[in-house]
Amino acid sequence: MNSLPGCVLLIALGFCVPRSAVAKDNRPNILFCLADDWGWPHAGAYGDPVVKTPAFDRLAREGVLFRQAFISSPSCTPCRNSIITGQQFYRLGPGANLYGALDKNEPNFVFLLRDAGYEVGHWRKAWGPGNFKQGGYTEHPCGPHQPFTQFMKNRDADKPFCFWFGTSDPHRDYVKGSGRKSGMDIDAVPVPDFYPNAEAIRSDIADYYFEVQRWNQDVADAIKLLEDAGELENTIIVMTGDHGMPFPRCKTQLYDWGAHVPLAIRWGKTVSKPGREVTDLVSLTDLAPTFLAAAGVDIPDPMTGRSLLPMLQSEKSGRVDETRDHIVYGRERHTPCQEGERTGYPCRAIRTDEYLYIRNYEPDRWPAGTPDHENAFLKNAWLGDCDNGPTKFYLWANRDRDDSHRRYYALSFAKRPAEELYVLADDPDQVTNVAVNAKYAHVKNELSAQLTEYLKRTGDPRETESDANLDRLPYIGGVAKWPGEGAFKEYAPNP
Repeated sequence: MNSLPGCVLLIALGFCVPRSAVAKDNRPNILFCLADDWGWPHAGAYGDPVVKTPAFDRLAREGVLFRQAFISSPSCTPCRNSIITGQQFYRLGPGANLYGALDKNEPNFVFLLRDAGYEVGHWRKAWGPGNFKQGGYTEHPCGPHQPFTQFMKNRDADKPFCFWFGTSDPHRDYVKGSGRKSGMDIDAVPVPDFYPNAEAIRSDIADYYFEVQRWNQDVADAIKLLEDAGELENTIIVMTGDHGMPFPRCKTQLYDWGAHVPLAIRWGKTVSKPGREVTDLVSLTDLAPTFLAAAGVDIPDPMTGRSLLPMLQSEKSGRVDETRDHIVYGRERHTPCQEGERTGYPCRAIRTDEYLYIRNYEPDRWPAGTPDHENAFLKNAWLGDCDNGPTKFYLWANRDRDDSHRRYYALSFAKRPAEELYVLADDPDQVTNVAVNAKYAHVKNELSAQLTEYLKRTGDPRETESDANLDRLPYIGGVAKWPGEGAFKEYAPNP
């Protein structure tokens, strides 16, 4: 007779194995820290002279700092859908849009880890916004909601965990003047080239910084919990944001101020030569396969992202993987704030070390929504893909002030051509489109062809279907609305 396996024999004989005798699962924990509307380069590790981010800076110092990390789409729901599934946003049907559903049949790294023996949970904003039941889920796609303190107290200490540590910071609205009141030097706040260097705008950015710092403290507290529990060295800590800051020409836009995000990863002694800075162009879609690979879980075929483990384990700085010399991302509908129909502003981009090429599929539409709130598809929607706030109000109030201010307004809100091309060495804030310059015709054509090839290979409906119905689906969210003329009085130029 064949002998029974040891564990079965013990059960058959009625013996119980003491809990202390069961080997602890030493696979790494995962703490995924994702901010809402936190964009590059707003961290001390990137050289920002005003905002203070000691937690992020610590992760960079004790881990790896990524200098060229990008989202899949600069809008909350599609970005978070792409992170969960490890796929480009445009492959996710309704999930390509804000408030779009996440199909339960798409791979979900959180549930894959749970099925592999991980305890999972989330706090505050994780997946969404949206209604997860519309995608067939009967529970939150990121696991049970609870504070991280409670999760750490109640978890099974013999099992690894994956916790999505979320926040609504630094999403608007802000307490006006909070940055200045906290002691920030408003005059030292860097202003990108697409804004005038106005005090109202510097103060608005400082208010955003204030919430970035509040988020940073939340992460510092979470790190302290890991230290107190003796779990720090065996935890992969990722800290990043879902897209750029909620300002004109940033959030929802494909320029660096909308698509480029901070990213630092710490994993104890597994990180070779901590403190390295990596310049590979990476995507937040790479996180799901990274987490799965670290846990020894098979990476599903639909995932378009690639594991970052080789970069964490390498001793190289700068470009680690020569194939990571470009990145592709895009957007569909953020809000239905066009005129006459429930559509968005579909566009795609390919970014290299030297250039940013953008393809606008519907250049007759408004890139930030119609300025004509009276004729918007959603009642009273006003430049609806840009959150209301002092910077937006200032640009509107001063749009006819002079040629300079007319240009600033146009950069954020005017219609754009079908193609855009920016030379990053000369134009880091991407304000001078050279797509029609004959000198760069070969560059534009090569990047356009490379973008098309990638989009077709990864199944983008914009390139593979005659009627891409991505941005005409139902919408259940809100929109930035016309605030009334009184909102602009304090920003208007002196008569």
